[in-house]
Amino acid sequence: MLTPGETKDLMRRFESAMNERRLDDLDALLAPDVVRHCEATPAMEVTNLDQFKDFLRFDATVFPDNKQTFEHIVVDGDMVGLWATYEGTQDGDFGPFPATGKYAKFSFGAVFRMAEGKIAEWWITWDNMTVLRQLGHLQG
Repeated sequence: MLTPGETKDLMRRFESAMNERRLDDLDALLAPDVVRHCEATPAMEVTNLDQFKDFLRFDATVFPDNKQTFEHIVVDGDMVGLWATYEGTQDGDFGPFPATGKYAKFSFGAVFRMAEGKIAEWWITWDNMTVLRQLGHLQG
């Protein structure tokens, strides 16, 4: 099992790999059979590393300047709690929502399960209403 310091370092490397689009770096950080659970994006199934890389490629077509900032990382044994922000400009279509060219920034929370020194599974959630309002898809 990783120490809390090693786990936080792994999470920072995960953050950097996503932000810098270094998808090959994810091989050392995520289990091959990694699972991502997200009720905010139920159509985006991720049950392995290749699907997660495909998800990130798709996300970069919708929000090409996207960036995630991990603000709080809390380690408890093999579990990691995360509070973070996501920001980006919607330059591509996202499901039924056409590109708006508008910028959104929102907070999200996640809990990760580590196994054998890698991210094995995580649960992530955010408020879609906030995002859709910022992008101009909802009034209010």
